Amino acid sequence: MTDADVQAFFAALAAANPHPRSELVYTSVFELLAAVLLSAQATDTSVNKATRALFARAPTPRAMLALGLDGLTAHIRSIGLYRTKAGNLLQTCRLLLERHGGAVPRDRAALEALPGVGRKTANVVLNVAFGEPTIAVDTHVFRVANRAGLAPGRTPAEVEQGLLARVPAPYLQHAHHWLILHGRYVCLARRPRCEVCAVRPWCDHARLQSAAR
Repeated sequence: MTDADVQAFFAALAAANPHPRSELVYTSVFELLAAVLLSAQATDTSVNKATRALFARAPTPRAMLALGLDGLTAHIRSIGLYRTKAGNLLQTCRLLLERHGGAVPRDRAALEALPGVGRKTANVVLNVAFGEPTIAVDTHVFRVANRAGLAPGRTPAEVEQGLLARVPAPYLQHAHHWLILHGRYVCLARRPRCEVCAVRPWCDHARLQSAAR
């Protein structure tokens, strides 16, 4: 994919969805952090179902801690890996209170020091909550970046660095969401929906498919 292709690729995504948003439901930075932590290897829909009652009961780190392990797991039992996630979330709440006055830090190192918070989760929080031009590479972003030829890489870290280098500055703020949504609804893992793809003219995969016919 050439630089001109990349520009056109993101221009098309922006035209189709000028103001993309996370599909996780939250009302505060803490709730966003908790939701993203819980979303690892789970769908946003399943997380939203579980957190609707959870956040109504425990919208702050202190209130979450007060639930205890049994109380928290009762709310998130429907989410994959809920036992591990419950332990990480409670320890994260404890550290937020002990080290950050109960607030979610706007610092990558401090975020990644929280249990259950890796680079991807930190990138989501920095981008969505604090408006920083970061790109969280999940399975959807990884697939789209490689398949389209946008930023090929063998690891999420390689793809992230490739995207940061290639995405034009005007599109960097929302690139993370455009790519996730595109991978979730159009560029599917098993059968990409190329017939309805808005960015097909600039996609390396689509070009190869056309050339093979």
